[in-house]
Amino acid sequence: MSASMYRGQLDRKRKQRLEADRRANEYRSKESVKRNEAAKARQAAHKSKSTSTQSSKLREAERKEKDAASAAKTAADWAKKASRYAAEEASLAVKLSRAEQSEALATEKKRQRAQHQADQRVAAQQRVLESRVTDAERGLVEMTRELPAPKQEQLRVLILGASSEGDLRVGREQKRIRAAVESALHRELVELDVRPAATTDDLLDGITKFRPHVVHFSGHSDADLIVFEDEEDGPHAGVIVTAAAFARAVQATDAPPLLVLLNSCNSAAQIDGLVKSVAPFAIGMADSIADADAINYAAQFYAAVANGQSIGSAHASGQAALELAGLDSAELPTLAWADDVDPNAVVLVTPA
Repeated sequence: MSASMYRGQLDRKRKQRLEADRRANEYRSKESVKRNEAAKARQAAHKSKSTSTQSSKLREAERKEKDAASAAKTAADWAKKASRYAAEEASLAVKLSRAEQSEALATEKKRQRAQHQADQRVAAQQRVLESRVTDAERGLVEMTRELPAPKQEQLRVLILGASSEGDLRVGREQKRIRAAVESALHRELVELDVRPAATTDDLLDGITKFRPHVVHFSGHSDADLIVFEDEEDGPHAGVIVTAAAFARAVQATDAPPLLVLLNSCNSAAQIDGLVKSVAPFAIGMADSIADADAINYAAQFYAAVANGQSIGSAHASGQAALELAGLDSAELPTLAWADDVDPNAVVLVTPA
């Protein structure tokens, strides 16, 4: 529940408590008045010498005492309500504080992600500017790195999915990616090698035999680890692989991939290392990402790639798909690239 909702509940509960306190005090005052009136009636009965007057005043005193007792009971009931409202108010105040802290943390993370992306853009622009200045001084024109793909061969995409405990819908993601590619403009130029219960053997076999241009992993990860499956039929803990070991495995080929996409939680921390030593482009998630969000991003990314869009445009298209769906995870997918390449100039699928 959001902080604004807790704030509204807290305000209503505070009003209920104040009203209960007011009513309790009102009935306490009424009790006091009735007891005073009862006491005066008794005094009048004692002072009177008339038997009928005495009887009348004593009956009046009895009525006043009953009224006082009733007022006291009602005051006690309102006091109990006020006490209950106070306890609920305190509980809501704690929940509000936690919600405000959580929202403040989320806002700060979002700001940090935006700042990180802005810093990347500024750094890239600065590198471009410095390169141009150097070229002008030396009278040379530097060419952007010539990447080996695409040729007039199919774009090969190795899709590895691992959910050893069965808590992720990697099969659904792979189905959506295949459907997105098959409905794209240049579908015949994309070949998928889909491995839904991927082990480390699948990783090595796929890298050396399939020689992919793109390596896609979906599953569990963090800043330092990736979890593959083991050769077991039932749910199990999985095989934990370090980010460094994964990078060396992907690099163990004469034709390294152009792009590594880690569609898994907190994987953006690994992409700078991948760009430095493995592939010129890498994509990861800046924080935890929900299954549905990860699936939507991946499907739209590969649809754009198969439609002939550049890596930069395909990445932006995937983010836009999340934003158009009303999701707040559009800034989680993070693209990194080497200094000598331009993600907006590299197209992975080019028709003849």
